This record gives sequence, C-alpha cells and structure tokens, in this order.
Amino acid sequence: MPRIEKQLHVYREPAKPRPAATLMLLRDQVSSSGENFIEVLMTRRSMTASFAPGAYVFPGGMLDPEDGEVLGSSLLPVMHHESPAVEALAVAAIREAYEELGIVLAQTHGQLLDRQRPFLEQIKECGGQLFTESLVSFSQWVTDRDFARRFDVRFFVAHMPEGQTIIADEQEQFEPEWIRPTDGLARHERGEFNIIFPTIRTLRALARFPNVAAVLDSAQALSHEQLPVFCPRAGFLLQQDARYLADELPFGELEFVCPDGQIVHHLDWQHQNAVPLLKNVLRLTAPNASMMTGPGTNTYIIGEQGAYIVIDPGPNNKAHIERIAAIVGSGLLWILCTHSHPDHHPGAQPLSELTGAKIAGLPLGISEKTRALPRAWHFSPDHCISHGEQFTVGDTTIRAHLTPGHASNHVCFILEQDQALISGDHILSGVTPVIAPPDGNMGEYLRSLQSLLLEPVEFILPAHGYVMNDAKGAMHRLIAHRLKREAKVLAAFEKLQTGEPSSLVKLVYDDVDSRLHKLAQDSLLAHLIKLVEEKKVPTSMLPAHLQS
Repeated sequence: MPRIEKQLHVYREPAKPRPAATLMLLRDQVSSSGENFIEVLMTRRSMTASFAPGAYVFPGGMLDPEDGEVLGSSLLPVMHHESPAVEALAVAAIREAYEELGIVLAQTHGQLLDRQRPFLEQIKECGGQLFTESLVSFSQWVTDRDFARRFDVRFFVAHMPEGQTIIADEQEQFEPEWIRPTDGLARHERGEFNIIFPTIRTLRALARFPNVAAVLDSAQALSHEQLPVFCPRAGFLLQQDARYLADELPFGELEFVCPDGQIVHHLDWQHQNAVPLLKNVLRLTAPNASMMTGPGTNTYIIGEQGAYIVIDPGPNNKAHIERIAAIVGSGLLWILCTHSHPDHHPGAQPLSELTGAKIAGLPLGISEKTRALPRAWHFSPDHCISHGEQFTVGDTTIRAHLTPGHASNHVCFILEQDQALISGDHILSGVTPVIAPPDGNMGEYLRSLQSLLLEPVEFILPAHGYVMNDAKGAMHRLIAHRLKREAKVLAAFEKLQTGEPSSLVKLVYDDVDSRLHKLAQDSLLAHLIKLVEEKKVPTSMLPAHLQS
C-alpha cells in the first residue's frame, strides 16, 4: 500500500460488518409467448427501518446467537454447508423467511406454527428438521466501507416451497411481490421500484438464467473459494456518488486514493486540472482522447512543492505543457519518458525548454528495423536510462525497470516507497496493449511482464485510464490472455496453412468487433513472429519484409 503519510485523507477505520443472511426464493414462469423465465420473491422494507427504508429487498436479517446453537442438534443433525459459520447463516435465512413472510423451509410433521412464537423452538417441539440443504450459496455482499452500519451478508438461493401462502409480518416487511428480474430493473430505471445497489446487481445476475434449475446448478458448481464476494467502493461521477465492484475500472483508483472507503474522490476525466492521487502523485491527463488513447495520455507529476519529476509529458500540446509547467514551477528535476510513441514523448522537449529539466528515457534512433516508422517515433533523450537506475525526488524513489515489448525502448517506473508501478503502455486499464512489429515484440513483451511479477508493487498507474489495483493479478491475467490468444493463432495457422494476417484475424479475433480487426492484425503478427522464433511456424509464413 502507499505510505499512510502520503494519503490525501486521514484514514478512518470502517465499521465492522455484522454477519447476516438473505434468501432469494425463486419460481419458474412461462410467458404468453412460451418463454421460460424466473421470478424472485421481494418485499418492501418498513419506511422507518434504520437501513434502506422503503427499499424492496429479499427476505433476511442478522445472525442471531440461537442460529448457531442448533448446529449438531436434532434440528440439524447433518451439516450441509462448507463450515459451521455458513450453516448458521443458512439457519438465519430460514428463520427470517418464516418470521418476515411465514414461509416454512422445515419438516414440521403437520404441526401448525404460531407466528407469535419463536420459530426454532417450535420446530424442535414437533421433532422437525430445517431444510438447510435446499439453500445454495449464490454470493456474499459486504456493505460499502462508507456506511456507519455494515453487514457481511451471505446470499442464498432456493426453490419456493409449493403450496405455501406468503403473508408479510407488516412490521419489518410489507407488500410481498414476485418480480421478474428484468422487470424489476426496468421499474427501477423508471423510478417506480426502490432497490439498493446489491439488489440491482443481484437482479442483473439472476436475469441471465432461464430457469431456477440453471441458477441452482450454477451456484452449486462454485467452490467455496469461487463464491463471488462483493464490497463496493464509491466516488463521485457527474456530481453524483457512483458505486463500483472490484471488476469495474474505477474500483482500483478508489482503493488507491480512499482505502477506507470515504466518498471524496472525483472520477470525471478532465484536462484543465491535475487530479491528486497521493500527496506526492498528481495525474494530469492530456487533451488527446481517441480510440487508441482512451480519455487521453496520463502525465504523472511526482513529488511535492519545490521538487518534481514528470513522467510522460504527452503529446506536444501547448496548453497541456503549460499546465504541467505551472504546477512544477522552477522545481522540475527530470522529465522521464516511458517510450517514444507520439502520445508520450513529444511534449518533453518544449517542457524542457520551459523548465530547464533534462529528458531521460531510452532512445529510438533510425535503424534498419525502425526506418519505416513515422519520424515522430524517433527519440533522443538527454540521458539514457539503465535498468534499475534510481531517480530521487524528496522522500520518493523512482526506479526504472526496462520493459521492451510494446515498444523496444519501453521503460516502467516503480515508486519504491508506495509500491506503485507507472506502467506506460505496458499494462493498461480495461484494454490489452497493441504489440505492433517491427518495433513491438511479443516474446519480449511477455518476458517483461514475467520480470515485473517479481517487483513489490500493489497498484498500477497506467498511461491511459484509471489506477489499477491487484497489480500481480492484472499481470497474471494479461499473460494468460496473451497465451490464450497465441494458442488461437497457432490453431488458426494449422487450419488455414497461411500466415496472412487478414485471413487469420477472422479466426483468432472472432470474439472482437470486426471493425477492430485491422488494428488487431498488428498483435496477431507479433504472435506469429514469436511462433516463428520458437520454430512452431515456418519463417516462410511471415510477410517478406519480416523474414530476415
């Protein structure tokens, strides 16, 4: 994690979540057109409830001590879930379904139950047993860190028992209703159906399934380690608070800037002002948004008042360069460039002229290999960076890690004390970097990724897009993605017996919009060159200008 003293906001310990359970009772339905779909039982919470008043929810509630006390008793002689803690939560879900809606998921031997008396006590009196085996874990939701009251909720799914009448308790729950997930989401969009963030995402998940059996089969196939666990993070977008899960792009940035979950960070992309990420890290995004650059090239300004290092000054955009210069003043020590692509380095020379700072990077001169590249790609820094070289600004050490692949002169920079990697185009947020021969090399790219796995970094600050968390996970996923794509290249070659990228691309990138196939041919060719180098494909399959 970044240093505590470099965080922008004083850390506030989030409230400890309390264990709870909720139960999604499902039934199958058929539309008038013969379409199969599912419905889930939902009820409206009391308008005086302390949490989500008036919202439609699934039945459930907090874990009571008695829920765990029945484990191993006659009510529950066999444990059906992976741990006593989860079994107790299943008991809680069954108990709450009865207390709130009068639904009995238990063997009662025909005895009528009294809603005014404790449920578990009555099941024990009649010699019955709880049907915990009918409940399957679907997901786990931990309340957002910014809430004063937090819950750690196990979401279960089960078939609605046949022949039972649903009667709300009219104290905690009101107006029970069977909801088709897509209908509930549409009603919410129209402002007619109040549901909270976890409910929205759960309805979206349920909407993918055609019937109850498919939901249960999918949930049962998950191991304990695979169970989805969600704890959203929130920031401001378009002047409103917006919440994100771990697989969504802004999540990593929110974790980096606000690890305790405070809602203080603005996610809107802007070019006029620098966005503080830490006390010693500013991000100023260049106004060069495009399909290739996303919201624009991120310029990182490292340091604090009086001493700065700029990484990737971006394109030669006068307004952008002047904004950088206004921030650093007379205190700019170095201008570092990750590589020589024209959205990264051209701003270095005019910024150097304004500030007097030297430019450092790896040169890309004119050679047989690079002669065909556009002139804007050629780069001659004042200082040639070496692997492991350190640049110091205040109490921050920036270490260079050479990463050829996306470009032959690509360098990443590690903020040593804050365990953050400034990745240039080597690792990007939400997209896979293009590897374009002749300067790009897929074999070198993968070797560079493997070398970065050895570095002590937890976050990635890419040249395009938001900060990324789970740095090692991102690297592993990127390596796996590239190797999977390479396997498709080899399979397509063996099927077509041609190295013509325009033919191979239709098979290799069949999961990508065909409008992007022209762009994808660059990386496909890089994969093909790697396969030739490994003698898995004959050299004759390469285009003539790459066969030497």
